[in-house]
Amino acid sequence: MKEKYFTDESIASESQDLIREVISYSGKRSFVPDRKHIALVVVDMQNYFLLPDEHAYIPSAPAIIPNIIGIMEACHKQGIPVFLSRHLNTPEDAGMMGVRWEELIRERDPRSEIHPDILKTGGTLINKSQFDAFYGTNFETELRNAGIRQLIITGVMTNLCCETTARSAFVRGFEVVMPVDATATYNLEFHLATFLNLAYIFSAPVMTKTLISFLNGGK
Repeated sequence: MKEKYFTDESIASESQDLIREVISYSGKRSFVPDRKHIALVVVDMQNYFLLPDEHAYIPSAPAIIPNIIGIMEACHKQGIPVFLSRHLNTPEDAGMMGVRWEELIRERDPRSEIHPDILKTGGTLINKSQFDAFYGTNFETELRNAGIRQLIITGVMTNLCCETTARSAFVRGFEVVMPVDATATYNLEFHLATFLNLAYIFSAPVMTKTLISFLNGGK
């Protein structure tokens, strides 16, 4: 089930291949960032998903870290808000997570901590208990208060927390973009399925380098 479909060497070419496969589903839709009304959320880049010995380790996740940090740095340079979601559970708030997931991530567990390089780059922390970063959090309020209309979604897992948050953002009226090479999950099949779904109506696929160019004022 798990595979390392992204490596430091292959992530650019694999992502370009993926875009070629899904781009026809997005029609003429494209993403043009409004730098005054856009925000970034980095979803669940925690030790639990990034350390090789962990049950939830995502083999391709280390390869996306430089891209995520690149987007974060571009956002900070432009004064764009950055949010870091951290998935935490208790038996009381887990709901179906407690049924479907093999173990709960507790707040004081070191595995729940965000990757140090991402944490050091900086952002506003959002603790969440479900796949959806909006559910039971103040995330939407934070975005509304900042006048945000567009949301960049990065992190893990592509087909769970990232896709669920993208759909939830869309139905709340936010325009969504999710870079294909700044998200990762357990295998390429899951990753591709998400971007096929998103390309159809939610978001045109984009590469990190293209997004950073847009954020820095390029075309």
